[in-house]
Amino acid sequence: MTKFEPGSGFPVPSDGLPYRPCVGIMLINRDGLVWIGSRDDGAGTSAYEYTWQMPQGGIDKGEAPEPAARRELYEETSVKSVTFLEEAPEWFAYDYPEDIARKSRKGKYRGQAQRWVAYRFDGPDAEIDVINPPDGHEVEFRSWRWERADRLPGLIVPFKRPVYERVVAAFSHLTA
Repeated sequence: MTKFEPGSGFPVPSDGLPYRPCVGIMLINRDGLVWIGSRDDGAGTSAYEYTWQMPQGGIDKGEAPEPAARRELYEETSVKSVTFLEEAPEWFAYDYPEDIARKSRKGKYRGQAQRWVAYRFDGPDAEIDVINPPDGHEVEFRSWRWERADRLPGLIVPFKRPVYERVVAAFSHLTA
């Protein structure tokens, strides 16, 4: 599996802050639609202008991307019934806008470098529970739905849009 170390393709800036190593998950149902969730703004609502996104999260020290993706998917959606399809061929990175970098990441990272993993969802929709995350994890999403992959870039915050375009292209053969 891919690791974030020299020679792995993980983007390492030559100057400034590093990227936070993360995973992103494209969960695809039997109809070729992709799972997206409406982000919780921390007040139990979704007041953001762009609330929809696929699951994503940090890679723990010593953890490889695919196990991290399974863990993050479970923590955010309660989903365990998946079949691994493939990992994107490279890391996709984005920089945080300045205000987000200062507030949410305390200036520790310039943005995220994500390794995206695609899974087929094998369970019933009733398995998905974003309101009561397992094992005491915090609520990340207020609601969810299945969506066509080609619509995803238009639903995400603009600074993440180029990454979503690349993810959709990388996995387009899985959602057709």
